[in-house]
Amino acid sequence: MNFRKYLVLAGVTVFAAAGDSMLSHGMKQTGSISIHHLPGVILAVLNPWVAFGIVLLLAFFATYMTALSWADLTYVLPATSLGYVLLALVAKFVLHEHVSPLRWMGIALITGGVGFIAGGPEITKHPQPVTVEHSAERSRVAVAEEVGAVAERPSTGNAGRERWREEP
Repeated sequence: MNFRKYLVLAGVTVFAAAGDSMLSHGMKQTGSISIHHLPGVILAVLNPWVAFGIVLLLAFFATYMTALSWADLTYVLPATSLGYVLLALVAKFVLHEHVSPLRWMGIALITGGVGFIAGGPEITKHPQPVTVEHSAERSRVAVAEEVGAVAERPSTGNAGRERWREEP
């Protein structure tokens, strides 16, 4: 994997953690909202922390889509789960949230699992898709083979032709 791909995975991790952190901070300032009270939702989105969190999460989705364009989901998702570590650190030291020892153990297990995933291939190798040109060539060959089979078949009258049509 080249430097550019590492940069994309780092972007996914950082944008997700930063966006979620900003969103959390802004929503704590805004307070409780309900989807049934639209003005409260609009007011929440207009909070600068929430708005910037949304922008960072859009950047996360852009980098996430980029990563998924060259690697399998089973590789990208665990590789970007290092964001849990970053998010826990931000929650503990910036947002001053309590992170229990059990959560730290879970984060350590996730981080260990990432090591197993990172050792495998980043993408599954699939056979080449059939292109229109390749499909047309295969059709021409099949028609040519069929014409050749008809030309080689001996003429046995009507009975032979009927029997030939019934066979697959």
